[in-house]
Amino acid sequence: MNEKKKQAFAFGYAAVPLMVILPPLVYYMWICMEYYGGAMVMPTLEVWRHIPLPTVTSVAIWMGWFGFQAALQIYAPGPWIEGAALVDGSRLKYKMNGWFTWWFTWVCIAAGVYLGWFKPTVLFDHFGPLMTTVHLFAFGLSAWMYLLGKMRPDDGTAELTGNLFHEYFMGTALNPRTGNFDWKLFCEARPGLIGWVAINLSFAAQQYQVHGSLTTPMILVCAFHFFYVADYYFHEEAILSTWDIRHENFGWMLVWGDLAWVPFTYTLQALYLIQHTHDLSLAATVGIVALNVAGYLIFRITNIQKHNFRKNPEALIWGKKPEFIKTQKGSVLLLSGMWGIARHLNYLGDLMMALAWCLVCGFGNLLPYFYIIYFTILLVHRERRDHVTCAAKYGKDWEDYCAKVRWRIVPGVY
Repeated sequence: MNEKKKQAFAFGYAAVPLMVILPPLVYYMWICMEYYGGAMVMPTLEVWRHIPLPTVTSVAIWMGWFGFQAALQIYAPGPWIEGAALVDGSRLKYKMNGWFTWWFTWVCIAAGVYLGWFKPTVLFDHFGPLMTTVHLFAFGLSAWMYLLGKMRPDDGTAELTGNLFHEYFMGTALNPRTGNFDWKLFCEARPGLIGWVAINLSFAAQQYQVHGSLTTPMILVCAFHFFYVADYYFHEEAILSTWDIRHENFGWMLVWGDLAWVPFTYTLQALYLIQHTHDLSLAATVGIVALNVAGYLIFRITNIQKHNFRKNPEALIWGKKPEFIKTQKGSVLLLSGMWGIARHLNYLGDLMMALAWCLVCGFGNLLPYFYIIYFTILLVHRERRDHVTCAAKYGKDWEDYCAKVRWRIVPGVY
């Protein structure tokens, strides 16, 4: 297998096992939360009998939500921004209207609840059937993305392996589009991401309905997630320099991850807190908030420095002209600011926030900590993939960069 195919074959022969294992894992965690109080039980046949079928209501909710978000992506106002240069030197344009979409969506949801069109607990009430509906939709959309990439070659920007299952998993196009509608940007930045927060708030409404009040942990986790996603849209243009948009083909891994994994696993803490109504001391509350804020600052400052540097390499970083390595490929590797401390300090910030989100659940069960466990594995694996890709691309220049920036994610540790 040549070097290019080795890069494309990033998950090796794990593609099929991951597609077989991960969806049941999502169901398993929900079943444990819903039927066993958050305790992790043996996955017996009795457990799997709780897997729900889609309903007419769940299909209507999902298709309405997906269509509503797609319509906003197409018609809502927002500037067109050029993305990173592709291998042929061209640049795609992306409509950046996430900030408008974010707030307009909440106005519509609030109006719908106020007018009695639906209950605030509607997503909690139909959570199980919705999960199955979205899973089936994601598998179907992934098949369409596979065919779309085969029918419309991606101008040489998509790296393919020739393996059917791996190409279905990883995708056959880097930037699949229908007209100006970019499927990858939309799925990554719209229905699943806003849906995550909408589900959280529906869970909070259920806690209030059952107990007559909201606990501090529920308020914190909803506030943390709401702010995190709102900040994402406020800095939406920065998504164009992320790994997913620049390097990942759009296949099952991202389709299912964006539409099913994010809204149905990132909400585990809020789901757990519906029935586990413990409180937090003032010291614990302050400590968790401080951890989340510190993580956010590291995450956001690091990402903004990279984004601003790519837009203007002469822009000052911490009051000084940026230092960088000019590679033989023509690219530059930033050595200043956060990027001189570790190669992915933004990942550290993300992990600090993830830990804060889990700590609000206390220590009664392990399952609410799934997010920090999974996210650590994900980011370490992504950093390793990035390292292999950059080493193959930049050669000696990457070795020089790693010699200057020794730490990968956690300074002094890793």
